Amino acid sequence: MTEDIVRVLVVDDHPIVLDGVSFALQSAPRLRVAGYAHSGRDAVTEVRRLRPDVVLLDVRLPDRPGPDLIPLLRAELPTMKIILFTAYPDDASLAAGADGVLVKDADRADLIDAISRVAAGQRIVRTGADADCRLLLDRKLRDHGITRREYEILRHVAMGKTNPEIAVALGLARNTVKTYLQRALEKLGARNRVEALVRANQLGIL
Repeated sequence: MTEDIVRVLVVDDHPIVLDGVSFALQSAPRLRVAGYAHSGRDAVTEVRRLRPDVVLLDVRLPDRPGPDLIPLLRAELPTMKIILFTAYPDDASLAAGADGVLVKDADRADLIDAISRVAAGQRIVRTGADADCRLLLDRKLRDHGITRREYEILRHVAMGKTNPEIAVALGLARNTVKTYLQRALEKLGARNRVEALVRANQLGIL
């Protein structure tokens, strides 16, 4: 992936989807639509030709299901990220090994956020009724500079776990847990665990 621009290949048999994605990404200076494919066969060709950073892949293509296409695309470009883009959030195929899943009725900000996060190495799944809650939490965490890892540790603290117990649960070293927790306390303006939990609750984070 280039340092400045994330190049996105849109794979969908409906031209209006390309128009919508292109319009949405106009307000994101680091994201750009690199190309468009109407079918699975076209997608393999375009990945080989364009070498995109992210593929926005429709779940239901005219020649084959989108998830069935994932191994072929990864064979062409293993470092590429793949987001399943679907109008059918309850489709069983969403269990496939993509880097993310996003419903087509996502608003512009959520589309940009999802592509940016997946390009940066995160995995996102926003398909159900609880998606709005997750997005709201994500925004609150960003507003207060708290990372997902720091949030995970705060959740374990709220469950009454000690640093060694959190380290085991998250597969981290004890000193790493201590460092993350200290950073979270500083960002919350708290002197100890109790104050941190109170502050996090006040902010609607926990």
